[in-house]
Amino acid sequence: MKNQSVFDSRIKEGITISIDTLGGDNGEGVIIRGLELIRRQFPTVSYILHGNKDILLKHLNHYPELKKISILNHAKNAVLMTQKPSDALRNGRGTSMFSCIESVKNCEADAAVSCGNTGALMLMSLVKLRKISGVNRPAIAVLWPSKNKSGFNIVLDAGADVKADTKDLLKYAIMGVTYAQNGFNLSKPRVGLLNVGTEENKGSKDLFDANEEIRKSSKNKNFEYVGFVEGTDLPSNLVDVIVTDGFTGNIALKTGEGTAKLIGDFVNESFKKNVLSKISSIFAIKPLKRLKERMDPRRVNGGVLLGLNGLVVKSHGNADHVGIEAAVKLAIRLTTNNFSQNLSSNLKNAENTKK
Repeated sequence: MKNQSVFDSRIKEGITISIDTLGGDNGEGVIIRGLELIRRQFPTVSYILHGNKDILLKHLNHYPELKKISILNHAKNAVLMTQKPSDALRNGRGTSMFSCIESVKNCEADAAVSCGNTGALMLMSLVKLRKISGVNRPAIAVLWPSKNKSGFNIVLDAGADVKADTKDLLKYAIMGVTYAQNGFNLSKPRVGLLNVGTEENKGSKDLFDANEEIRKSSKNKNFEYVGFVEGTDLPSNLVDVIVTDGFTGNIALKTGEGTAKLIGDFVNESFKKNVLSKISSIFAIKPLKRLKERMDPRRVNGGVLLGLNGLVVKSHGNADHVGIEAAVKLAIRLTTNNFSQNLSSNLKNAENTKK
């Protein structure tokens, strides 16, 4: 992504990232490969790896320099993708996810990264790290491919909580703005509130009231509020941050992923339909490759759990080594820019302003 180059030129010294190595679908080897990619760029970052110590050592032996900067914390169990969050929390001690979050709580690591069960990760993080003062409902912020120069928009909440009232939506806006500023160097992010239409009289009372509250807050904050936006604006260059409740956000996210896959399948089918189509595909290879790189979800892998006393990044469950690299780099970037401290400060200032 274009604005990552600004970040890549500097990094805070002494950063440690806690990694849940048992949470993903593709095994420890993929995670280790992703970390090796980062080590080549940022050799001063160290890691605490939570998982099967013997398997991790087997993979790390292929990367001696990464092995030197990694601490292994043995955890024999993983939180299953099919596990209920409440069950994962109740029986979580001894799992790699529990141990990963514990390292952040105990200030052994600056951030946690996990590919595991999203609901379990949110609940476990919420219980272990607690909410920032003034936050009623935490949120998950995800990156949505868009026409912006950065290549994406920030959307929250993407499913941390299905409900959100006026106060929650205002807090989401502030959290999203802080994320955009600290994660991607956007000095004055543009914020939109997702609704069924852009007209002022549309939507529920909570949305109507949130529209007014976010507009008022924008006058005292360093962000621009563009008002209501629609689903068609999710990939547009009209906004940088889109605020919605977790129910709507998660459905939009899954719909977008499904539609993108469907289009990809249709394109592949069309090029295989007959001999002429196969010949045409040869001339389309380069444009399609550029499109694939631009739309590659691995490059924007990593949903940030916002509103907690600690930084937790949720990687996609089936992320490959490139996806792991993106998620961990996001954690490093946010740590470098003191994201957690700035988020707490901005939320506190918002509370004081209202009073």
